[in-house]
Amino acid sequence: VPQLGPQLPPRLTEQPWHLLYSTGRDGFSLRTLYRSGARPDSPALLLIRDTEGQAFGAFSTSAIRCSRGFYGTGETFLFSFCPELKVFRWTGRNDFFVNGDVNLLMVGGGSGRFGLWLDGDLHHGGSQPCETFDNETLSHREEFCIQDLELWGLA
Repeated sequence: VPQLGPQLPPRLTEQPWHLLYSTGRDGFSLRTLYRSGARPDSPALLLIRDTEGQAFGAFSTSAIRCSRGFYGTGETFLFSFCPELKVFRWTGRNDFFVNGDVNLLMVGGGSGRFGLWLDGDLHHGGSQPCETFDNETLSHREEFCIQDLELWGLA
């Protein structure tokens, strides 16, 4: 979280963040992650470590929640620590920021590809280059198994 501070919108850099959800504490469930979310207007930071030890995630200007369509703003971004921090910002090509239901959470998209997706049991996910962020694959593989996942929100 400290390494990501300078990448956040300036109004958020001095704000205190707290842990809303952790697979180690709360179990592996997308439904539980949604229930643990902060106020709808509160930004969210999703941190993932896969079973190969790769760390990556997403920042959303809105709380992570179930939705009927994509939501969020151009301040949303994807990131990876491979081996140092890389940030993938909005390209302006589409507004496919965040979308989720009980079976799938998606961040970024276009042409049938998602910058980051997680399944409903939070055991599997994937990452592909997408139009929204023009990102690299965040993990070493396009599909990965999740070891740890945390959701952080503003205190």
